[in-house]
Amino acid sequence: MAIDLFKREELEVKFLAVEKLNILYNLLTTLLIIIFFDRLNDPQGMLMGRFVILVGTFAVIYMYTLYPSKAIRLVRMVSQMFLLNYWYPDTFEFNRIFPNLDHWFATLEFDIFGCQPALLFEQVCSSIVWRELFNMGYWLYYPMIATVSFFCFFRRPKEVDRVTFIIMASFFLYYTVYIFLPVSGPQFYFPVIGEELAAAGLYPEIGDYFNLNPEITFAQEGKGALFTNLVGLAQSAGERPTAAFPSSHIGVSVVLLILSFKTSKRLAAILFPVFVLLCCATVYIKAHYLIDAIAGLVTGVVVYYIAAWLYGRFFKEDC
Repeated sequence: MAIDLFKREELEVKFLAVEKLNILYNLLTTLLIIIFFDRLNDPQGMLMGRFVILVGTFAVIYMYTLYPSKAIRLVRMVSQMFLLNYWYPDTFEFNRIFPNLDHWFATLEFDIFGCQPALLFEQVCSSIVWRELFNMGYWLYYPMIATVSFFCFFRRPKEVDRVTFIIMASFFLYYTVYIFLPVSGPQFYFPVIGEELAAAGLYPEIGDYFNLNPEITFAQEGKGALFTNLVGLAQSAGERPTAAFPSSHIGVSVVLLILSFKTSKRLAAILFPVFVLLCCATVYIKAHYLIDAIAGLVTGVVVYYIAAWLYGRFFKEDC
């Protein structure tokens, strides 16, 4: 594999689909920064971040022109997908300027189910075994993305451009929603109003609380074990009071399952138990309301077909 990775290949001077997609999202959100410039907390920093990303993208492409190989194509793909670590918390920098809407979603949750499932779930499954099991499922979300991408890169190279595009486009479709829909989820909203009010079905508006209070705490702090701590580390590094509805964890996982089923049914069978644990975990760790999870299941299918259509309509012939 090492020989194949570093062996020179015929130079193809063209963008990968994920590179074009990242550049497009970069430009579109740059336009939003200009529109909302006076309301954003650090618009200059956001613009600089986008400039650095753009320069970095072209620098990696230039590396490929100097030494065209499978290894550098892999670096190009991975570097673009790694940028999700930047683009996800970036959604908070936009939606924090709008009034928080958790009171609407928490009220709807209570009206539908007569309770707050995110509170009851942890109470019913309170042992460390359940906690670790669900946190393991939540944490394996990241290896799921890598597994499907790398599987296609090494086993289905003709499909990797389409597969990685669909994954990235799915994220960006969700991120676009999150920019304009400021819902933080139970792990952020309930500590602000108090779990007693949440359990009683009382959900006050908190307006621009998260914009004025940058300190962030998590529902699982102090409950550590291996996977609980790993999830806590991941959240501390990149989590923000954003992206609750619909659940992109579940939506993108649906996309990954569809892609893996079309690529390798054995791979899909391996990923399915992780998918089930992850769906439960999003509510269990209070990252999402149950309605967020249900919406993630439904929109995941829709997002897959939208992303696949976008690739076939606008990117396939050029890649």
